[in-house]
Amino acid sequence: MKLSFNFAIVALALPFALSAQSAVTQVAEPEARQDLGALKQTAEQFLRTQASGLPGEVKVTVGSIDPRMKLPTCTTPEAFFPPSSKAWGKTTVGIRCSVPSPWTIYVSAKVQVHGDYVVAAVPLAQGQNITQADIAKVKGDLTAMPAGIITDASQAIGRTVANSIRLGSPLRQDALRNQQAIQQGQAVRVIVNGAGFSVSSEARALNNANEGQLTQVRTTTGQVISGIAKLGGIVELTY
Repeated sequence: MKLSFNFAIVALALPFALSAQSAVTQVAEPEARQDLGALKQTAEQFLRTQASGLPGEVKVTVGSIDPRMKLPTCTTPEAFFPPSSKAWGKTTVGIRCSVPSPWTIYVSAKVQVHGDYVVAAVPLAQGQNITQADIAKVKGDLTAMPAGIITDASQAIGRTVANSIRLGSPLRQDALRNQQAIQQGQAVRVIVNGAGFSVSSEARALNNANEGQLTQVRTTTGQVISGIAKLGGIVELTY
């Protein structure tokens, strides 16, 4: 009888012991943590993609992530630009996770683009028309240059200097004007192009206009029409 009683106690205690052991095992099992190195790679790949359209060789440097940061594992971390961040120079990249556990972190980074840009090979005077001999190409970090930097010589040749430019200074889009094509009072030739036809007539310019600008002319019949100014005293209309 005593033996049977002992067996009964063991039988009753066994499920509780197994349950307790299972609970201990579950508590002891560590939660999976996100690989921080993989997050740096996510940020770097994102920045390279964003800079893929920039002219030149792209160099991306991503700052370190605090190793004390313990983030739950994310299956598909997503990189993004926070407001006011940019794709080059010193910038910040956000990385977020939606599932299984939402979190967001921010990583500092630097994107450099080494390529050619156009500088003045000689001092350029205000009003001067730029020729190939007036400019040169040099290499440098384009992200450290002023906004609107000119990287292709064709963007400068034939244009007019808005303000004097010193020797060796980078050329910017806003520092140049298109060459004057039409002068007020000048006799011009109006060319009208359409589907399967092209006609021309004489007219007189009513205002000054640089190449590519919209200008008005008065025809020999007194009609005022608008067209695009072209070099050589031409005003072009397309229908």
